[in-house]
Amino acid sequence: MLSLPLATGRIPGSGSLQSLLGSRASSGPDTLALAVSAQGDASAKRSATPEGGSGREQGIYRITPERRALLNTIRYAEGTWTAGRPDGYRMIYGGSLVNDLERHPEITVHSTYLSAAAGAYQFLPGTWQEAARSLGLRDFQPRSQDQAALYLVEKRGALARFDRHGLCPEVLARLAPEWASLPSRSGGSYYGQPVHGAEKLLRFYQAELARLRGSQPPAPPQQA
Repeated sequence: MLSLPLATGRIPGSGSLQSLLGSRASSGPDTLALAVSAQGDASAKRSATPEGGSGREQGIYRITPERRALLNTIRYAEGTWTAGRPDGYRMIYGGSLVNDLERHPEITVHSTYLSAAAGAYQFLPGTWQEAARSLGLRDFQPRSQDQAALYLVEKRGALARFDRHGLCPEVLARLAPEWASLPSRSGGSYYGQPVHGAEKLLRFYQAELARLRGSQPPAPPQQA
């Protein structure tokens, strides 16, 4: 999530984060999404429930335990983890929950920052519109949010590296321009906002991955 200080009095428009980054954005994301054939190959369209089990076929990104652990780590960094409960998918900036997930709520909140970010991955409206248009998403439900988040991971050139090497500081740095709570190569936020340290996030990721592989309870919030 990228939020602007309240003093600016505006939020990013429909150009999404890429418009704010200009030449900083990845010039060529790795392509690891499973191809969907013209005949509608069902195996290439397999999606997942929020905990990574096989679910209704939707979207193009297969959610493995590793990718689910990555998504949960992003939620943890963005403050929408809520101990693994699905409430985070309904959360808008500031912590309030919305009931309608038929579309991005586009509710601007005035707090320390001014932001209309929403959902488990705190999508700005323009960012969500881009992902939804690219993936053909028709709602703001958890499965759609998961697919959009992986689209952004791939767009930043991090998905193929993550699939090969797992979560590491380099992957976090590639995602830092997309999610302000993730550390850049210098260890700080790409946007000068509060950020979680790489070691803390890697510990959370490893705990989540072990849980997902062994069906353990969700990892509790970690102390700073």
